[in-house]
Amino acid sequence: MPVYAIAQGRTVNRAMHDDYVAKALPTLARYEVKILAATETPEVIEGKLENPRFVLLEFPSRERFHAWYDSPEYQAILHLRLESVLGTFVLIDGQGESR
Repeated sequence: MPVYAIAQGRTVNRAMHDDYVAKALPTLARYEVKILAATETPEVIEGKLENPRFVLLEFPSRERFHAWYDSPEYQAILHLRLESVLGTFVLIDGQGESR
């Protein structure tokens, strides 16, 4: 069953964030990750939005997510995201089979 990782936050250091993205993108393919959406300008339908950066990733399974997140290659650059974007990172279960 697919799982979805949702990163939501506010970029506080653009240069460091750009460095993180450049280094993080190559780590995704090996784990069959699909980038479904990414924006810093979402349309707010209801409520107040303080952190406008959203990234939606699809992983084939929870195990593949943890294999990627816990990998030495990702752990080596994780600090760049944690220091450049303040917010949350959550994992939710999908429904049915992965595409």
